[in-house]
Amino acid sequence: GLVILELSKEKPQERHLDRQAAQFGAAVAKVEAELSAQIRYLTQVATGQPHEGSSYAARKSCQLALNRLDYARRRLAELARACELMLEQ
Repeated sequence: GLVILELSKEKPQERHLDRQAAQFGAAVAKVEAELSAQIRYLTQVATGQPHEGSSYAARKSCQLALNRLDYARRRLAELARACELMLEQ
């Protein structure tokens, strides 16, 4: 707004215009950086990727450990049955 006001004057001050244009450019760059950061964060959250403040990694590790435990139990039960069958023969 200030840049347009300055341009509407008969003799705009070039330094003043340059400074205001630079400030506007910096403000746009800051907004763009913040929006990019938000988009990256939302992309991580939406796709289930681990992100700051997320318990995803810990939850996934726990689930994998439970799956391995369940698999080990089933295999041991199968081994026990096989041993019992061998002893019965």
